[in-house]
Amino acid sequence: MAAQYTLKVLTDFASAHTLRDYPGACARMHGHNWKVEAEVIATRLDDIGMGMDFRDIKQIAREIAGRLDHRYLNELEPFTEVNPTAENIAAWFFREMAARINGPHRRMHALTLWETERACVRYTED
Repeated sequence: MAAQYTLKVLTDFASAHTLRDYPGACARMHGHNWKVEAEVIATRLDDIGMGMDFRDIKQIAREIAGRLDHRYLNELEPFTEVNPTAENIAAWFFREMAARINGPHRRMHALTLWETERACVRYTED
């Protein structure tokens, strides 16, 4: 069986959203302090023994989170059309990271988006 390393970094952002067609209070504008856990799988280590530098993963995650931080998500693409549910935000965030990380020996594995301390969604593409 081939070696596999799972690297995980954490970041966060604050933003507001409105859930379109939701039958409850979340149909009104409200905000969250989101937490993001990004997991990268590496199948090979570089010359100094790293699958990918944590610093680089954190930088990518922070840059993407920065595009959402202190923003009203419904005004940002793709959430002008796609409902900004935790599930859709997690999928979008995962794909944005994958576009910058995926390569021959590493790939995005999972993205967990915490909406509150007790509620999260984990998105993968396997």
